[in-house]
Amino acid sequence: MTQASPAVVVDSAYLTLHYRLATQDGTDIVTTFAGNPATLMLGQGQLAPFLEQCLLGMLEGSHQTFTLAPGEGFGERNPDMVQSVSRATLDENSAPGADYKIGDLVDFAAPGGGRFAGVLRELGENSAIFDFNHPLAGKALLFEVKLISVL
Repeated sequence: MTQASPAVVVDSAYLTLHYRLATQDGTDIVTTFAGNPATLMLGQGQLAPFLEQCLLGMLEGSHQTFTLAPGEGFGERNPDMVQSVSRATLDENSAPGADYKIGDLVDFAAPGGGRFAGVLRELGENSAIFDFNHPLAGKALLFEVKLISVL
């Protein structure tokens, strides 16, 4: 009797896995290892595309850690994404009486009805400086995966 070979992750696979995304120094950003594993289907936007790419070709039952350079994760920091916003625009996008502090993540309405967020870097009388880069842009990341099942 021959034993079936382990299933391999393909771009439309349905997976059950434990995963952990962490900064290079080991600080967890998200992890399922302490609780229930995640179940997801590749290609549905449940994981960032660069994380899905790491999973392709993995064998069911394997446990791997990937090191992602800043450009492979959330991209390099873009200095053009640090923008001045008028106090009027900030007030339009704020809850009445909002008391912002440096480091706060503020949500803005985008043209066309979407939303985007920026981290407050400076707050002046008539304007504020926001960093609209992803908070993990420019950072190396660790992506640890324990693949439980592949369908």
